[in-house]
Amino acid sequence: MGNRFRLVATLALVLALGLAISACRRKSTSGDETPDTSTYRPESTPATQFERDLKYESAAHFQHLWIFSRKDGKQLTKDDSAILRTNAPKVVDWVVTDEARKVIAGSNFDIDHANMTTLLRLFKVEDYSGK
Repeated sequence: MGNRFRLVATLALVLALGLAISACRRKSTSGDETPDTSTYRPESTPATQFERDLKYESAAHFQHLWIFSRKDGKQLTKDDSAILRTNAPKVVDWVVTDEARKVIAGSNFDIDHANMTTLLRLFKVEDYSGK
């Protein structure tokens, strides 16, 4: 009777273990089911390099964000870069974009009024601070 009890106990243990494992198995999904996307909204990828660069700079959470470009629409030169850096010394991040026709400037400090006046005279300035 001891052997029979061990056999029944072993079979019961194996059966219980098999049921536990099969109950935890993930249900296989058929190819016809579509995932629930009601709460998931993927963010669209910006279309142009300029838009991607602007999004990158915006994600840096600068308090001030400016876009500088030449008034004639031509590419920025080394002299233009020197003028920008001289008149905006507190700008931390400069990103040249749009085939060197624009530069995005990010800073947590405002540009001094006199320096901004000079920059407005020489460049087209778009202020994206707080946008």
